[in-house]
Amino acid sequence: MTIGKEAAVWASTVGAGALAAQAGQTAAVQDLIKFITGEDETVRGKAWLNAHAVGPGAIAPLAALLSGQEQEVSRAARRAMWRIVRDAGRPGADALRQQAVGELLPLLADGQPRAVRYEVVWMLSELGGDECVAPLAKLLAAPDLREDARAALQRIPGDRSLAALRDALPAAPADYKPALAASLRARGVQVSDVPDAKLVPTKQTKVKPAQPE
Repeated sequence: MTIGKEAAVWASTVGAGALAAQAGQTAAVQDLIKFITGEDETVRGKAWLNAHAVGPGAIAPLAALLSGQEQEVSRAARRAMWRIVRDAGRPGADALRQQAVGELLPLLADGQPRAVRYEVVWMLSELGGDECVAPLAKLLAAPDLREDARAALQRIPGDRSLAALRDALPAAPADYKPALAASLRARGVQVSDVPDAKLVPTKQTKVKPAQPE
């Protein structure tokens, strides 16, 4: 059987839900990685398009490909991860969502490449709940990821994400306070002691503040 036919058979079986057994899921993940890292672009495309049928168990193996040297492989792996994430985020898929979040959270660890952590932050912004707040709040202190983490916390509903943004504001660097304040305002919180970043001049101006009448 050629690799193209093998991929077509694989896509039809995962799409038909033939991978209920754990052994089948493991084999499907291995096949997914094989097809994505292979040289056939058509096969690679079929693989990432059907990645959601494999499920969250493929997230970590796919993440390992994101920072590789092969750009097309990395792009396909990222697309496959997003297919899985969006499938897990659909209405009525709470068990899948929880499983996906459980696979994503360890990928925020300090030892992970930035390319992985960046994608995971945004994936959690679509799937995450209270369980994601503390790991994302930690990234507010990471200069290369703080903007992404802030946006994710702004998107995640609930009191915990709001509290994380509030708690980060007092100790934040001066140049970052306006961004945190903007997120708080977007969540309906008044922040009077930090100017709106849109109103702070970026160049010297001769315009003087209006004087009270």
